Amino acid sequence: MSDQLSPLPATLDAFRQGTLPLNTLVQKWRCAAAEHQPALPQRYQDVLERILTQLESSALFSEESCSFSQTDIVNALGDWLAKARALG
Repeated sequence: MSDQLSPLPATLDAFRQGTLPLNTLVQKWRCAAAEHQPALPQRYQDVLERILTQLESSALFSEESCSFSQTDIVNALGDWLAKARALG
């Protein structure tokens, strides 16, 4: 499974560097999750969707806020990816 998820770290790096728009990042992650279903357990799908929804919500704020820290949410994507790859 880790090979199937291998393109995702590059999307995180590109987003952090400002070369990948948020909506494209979210789309790529949702597509990757859909393509790997049912390889990923449903709980992983649920957590990923929650993180992506939070990330989309964070775009409504122009700066980091108490409720929506884009940095923390992107870090959560990295954590999710590490755990998902460990399944494989």
